[in-house]
Amino acid sequence: MLMWWLPLGLLFGFIVSHTWSSNFGKSPPHIVFILVDDQGFRDVGYHGSEIKTPTLDRLAAQGVKLENYYVQPLCSPSRSQLMTGRYQIHTGLQHSIIRATQPSCLPLDNVTLPQKLKQAGYSTHMVGKWHLGFYKRGCLPTRRGFDSFFGSLLGSGDYYSHYKCEGPGTCGYDLHEGEEAAWEQDRGLYSTLMYTQKAVGILANHNPSKPLFLYLAYQAVHSPLQVPSRYLERYKGIVNPHRRKYAAMVSCLDEAVRNLTLALKRYHYYDNTVIVYSSDNGGQPLVGGSNWPLRGSKATLWEGGIRAVGFVHSPLLAKKGTECRSLVHISDWFPTLVTLGEGTLDEDLNLDGYDVWEAISEGLPSPRQDILHNIDPIYVKAKNGSWKAGYGLWNTAVQAALRVGHWKLLTGVPGYSDWVPPQTFNTQRLTLRWHSERVRWDRGKSLWLFNITSDPYERVDLSQRYPHVVKKMLMRLVQYNKTAVRVHYPAKDLRSNPQYNDGVWGPWYKDEIGDRYDHLLTNHLNSRGGWNRKIQK
Repeated sequence: MLMWWLPLGLLFGFIVSHTWSSNFGKSPPHIVFILVDDQGFRDVGYHGSEIKTPTLDRLAAQGVKLENYYVQPLCSPSRSQLMTGRYQIHTGLQHSIIRATQPSCLPLDNVTLPQKLKQAGYSTHMVGKWHLGFYKRGCLPTRRGFDSFFGSLLGSGDYYSHYKCEGPGTCGYDLHEGEEAAWEQDRGLYSTLMYTQKAVGILANHNPSKPLFLYLAYQAVHSPLQVPSRYLERYKGIVNPHRRKYAAMVSCLDEAVRNLTLALKRYHYYDNTVIVYSSDNGGQPLVGGSNWPLRGSKATLWEGGIRAVGFVHSPLLAKKGTECRSLVHISDWFPTLVTLGEGTLDEDLNLDGYDVWEAISEGLPSPRQDILHNIDPIYVKAKNGSWKAGYGLWNTAVQAALRVGHWKLLTGVPGYSDWVPPQTFNTQRLTLRWHSERVRWDRGKSLWLFNITSDPYERVDLSQRYPHVVKKMLMRLVQYNKTAVRVHYPAKDLRSNPQYNDGVWGPWYKDEIGDRYDHLLTNHLNSRGGWNRKIQK
């Protein structure tokens, strides 16, 4: 096309407009966020695993692999930071997980990712595991920004029957459609397959011209170890029965992601879609997961508990087939995806996350320079921890971990600290095994310093060699701790027992005034995408 006669300004405008439309389509991109459960760092083909994951390998190879990517060590903490873009210390969820019997949920005065995307014009749908509390209706996914929800409210359960027991006499059904039990939807189908079918159905019934946010939070590969028998055939050579079942579950998950990707193409979403894939925490070796060569496991602050499998796949990426080694944290998805979806980020959100799209897509430096992995003031205290060991700045009995640049500092009891090589997966119980990679975290230590860039496996403690670095990082912890809110970890509520709710796990808090308040607050947040700080619970 001859364009020499166009004024320079118009020509530039045409080029910019053409580039934008070719890269991002006529509307904001569709966003598909796949969050998997307990997949270990090694448990993907491109990290050297014996588990076959051809789909994940291909999508990652054609996209951007996140090789300096961090999450939280447990389910609820990672999900809360994904949904709010805020550290646990700022939501009161510093300790453990939200348990089924606790009157607790993601604080209602926090704006969520789907609420912000909904404000930007997105249809928002969730399929899979919620695990952010449900003791009253205001806590449910459909009250937190999702147009629809199909899945489980608890942290785990039977993959086929969808029942979960929290103790003797405390068992119930946990499959929901919207805000009610999904009895009529239940065909006893394995949850990985069922959730994929539901997600594909959403794609089939949505208009691709309207931006879609699909949050697909698989139950897999969390225990219990259950999988259709056909997936076990390919892993007959794995002796350890836990590892064999776990591997089969990962393969089923890989196939599910393949079917979802094919559906994105079939229903004309793919060319304008950003797919994010992430594990919620490290793997659990006791039930077949592997984080080798990283140290530790799920539920620990060692790298094996918090460094995750993650990648972004999209035709919209500027540089495909690359690795992003910039620091990225799960809290970064909130501002990144809201900005990508042309939403607004209000100052009163007080985000801890950063917009890292340019770091991922273009390979530019990440704006993130540090990560507060957590401060948990009520976790079991280190026996030998003290203010003296923390140079009078910090009580090292308290569990905490902080990353600043190359440095990582841990205090208190970080958790199970072994390195578990792949060859140790045999029929002998892990707790009875002793091998050269095993260490004891309780040998009088309560403070560690590592250079993660040069020592990603946390083998060489540098705390004695660089006390000035330790002091600076302890001061940083102190500053973070000044901004922390009180831990919210209530006692068990006996009214939560499903026997009082027709055998179903669901809201039990029957406060009509509170429910009306929650409804008004939800409408306020959905409409404004922000919250008035004068509104307090």
